[in-house]
Amino acid sequence: MFIQLDFESKEPIYIQLVQQIIEGIAKEQLLPGEALPSVRSLASDIGINLHTVNKAYQQLKQDGFILIHRQKGVVVNPDGVPHADEIYRDQVTAKLRPLIAESVCRKLNEDEFSKLCSQLFSEFTKKEGEK
Repeated sequence: MFIQLDFESKEPIYIQLVQQIIEGIAKEQLLPGEALPSVRSLASDIGINLHTVNKAYQQLKQDGFILIHRQKGVVVNPDGVPHADEIYRDQVTAKLRPLIAESVCRKLNEDEFSKLCSQLFSEFTKKEGEK
């Protein structure tokens, strides 16, 4: 698993870790049922506190991305990530609202914003080797 953290970022380390793992799942670099490093192992490998990794893993577990077994360890949810429901759609709306408001203030028009979203979306949905 390839994790790149920005220790100078305003974004907390555990959030960066959560986002990196979700990106790995979205890009199918991490497959359902695939084992992830233990909390101690990952913390040691990337040089962060094990409580930070634990916090990230707990968030991922709560959101349905991973399962934590006593014997098997940490695995990507073998059943896949739960599909979007109304609650998730409400969360997406709440996260997009301030981004769109700031974009409007900065004179980024709807077409430019939509194009950025489309480009990012295709980054996660295109298969390996596609252009």
